[in-house]
Amino acid sequence: MSVDTLPQRSGSEVHSRSGGLGRRQVHAVAACYFVASFAALGLPPYLTAILPALGDSQARWAGVLYIVPTVFSALGAPLWGRLADRFGRKRLLLRAQLGLTVSFLLAGAADSLAAFTLALVLQGFLGGTFAATNGYLAAALDGPRLSRSLTLMQGSARAALVAAPILVGALSPWIDPHRQYLVMAVLPLAAALLLSRLPEPRPRPAATAASATSPTTEIEPEGTAPISLRPLYAFEFTFVFATVISFPYLITLAEQRLPGVSGVTTGVLFALPHLCYLVFAARTHTVFHTRPHTGIALGFGFVTLGLAGHAVAYSLPVFVAVRLLLGAGLTLGLVSLAVLAAGAAKGRAPGRMFGTLELVSKGGAVAAGAVAALANDRFGAAAPVVAGTAAALLAALAATTLTVPSSRQRWSRR
Repeated sequence: MSVDTLPQRSGSEVHSRSGGLGRRQVHAVAACYFVASFAALGLPPYLTAILPALGDSQARWAGVLYIVPTVFSALGAPLWGRLADRFGRKRLLLRAQLGLTVSFLLAGAADSLAAFTLALVLQGFLGGTFAATNGYLAAALDGPRLSRSLTLMQGSARAALVAAPILVGALSPWIDPHRQYLVMAVLPLAAALLLSRLPEPRPRPAATAASATSPTTEIEPEGTAPISLRPLYAFEFTFVFATVISFPYLITLAEQRLPGVSGVTTGVLFALPHLCYLVFAARTHTVFHTRPHTGIALGFGFVTLGLAGHAVAYSLPVFVAVRLLLGAGLTLGLVSLAVLAAGAAKGRAPGRMFGTLELVSKGGAVAAGAVAALANDRFGAAAPVVAGTAAALLAALAATTLTVPSSRQRWSRR
């Protein structure tokens, strides 16, 4: 998936490039985000194999340590975002990549559970590549070009989520997953070296009167009022909660519902929604970049249907169908959230805004993990998707109330 697979507007392109970032530079940032995500996402699924050698013979701390980087990334993101606005987005983006490098080296060299835990804390606090990357892009890009770039960044993360655990598993017979942290440290270090060659983004120039009346002027999204941060944060939290809550126990649920299913099949079922995003995100942006509230309402609707469908998924075809429904909702929701975030960044300090957005996003992921664990322990592996269904349904209704007035406003101006 590429920002170039979407329609380009020449007026916007001129302003974007004069701000210091061209197409190849955006692709370079996406590649760096991919390798950082690859390293951070590939090893946590193997904590149960890592911890026994560090003194936790039953791997009882695996669940807690799985979310430790997420928690501390959320806590540190607002601080790093403010520092980026003050001292430069490129410096803080380099800081995030180098922070991951140091933390991976410490994790790979740790010889006790306490040292390993400290390394994961540092991974979360010193990392934060999501906020750093998006703040860097938002400092130079705006409008649909920014939202296309944010969509591309999500594609990088989804690709890493699919590919990284597979590679770590393939390397495991030769390199212990614990020591693979030392190998993975090369990835963010390489990303930092590449990013060091990119420019510090300059402030976006104001559009001229001529460009404002030009036929290449971008179509405005739904409504005319500036996008408020509160709905954006609320939708971000709820969307992450509703989608992530199905992740931890999906493999267990599939094995219960599909006796004798292979590990490859369960892995494909897990990956299907993310593969949907990689295939359809660019086209979805083309359709919904002028109506993000409609997109987010539909996204929550499809997530609701997909999660609810898990209750009746007792055969492989039905399981595939509900995972594809969830993939449709994931794609619509993430793309629409990127458009809303791009609109909200106008006139605001991007580092601070995206730092807070990461805090909200990570908070949704942590809440999803906690609720999933409690629901699974009390009611079984199907309970987490029921909780996610309820959250997505309420959010779909809330998003619809925002979409209807917006649509009426657009028709009234015609």
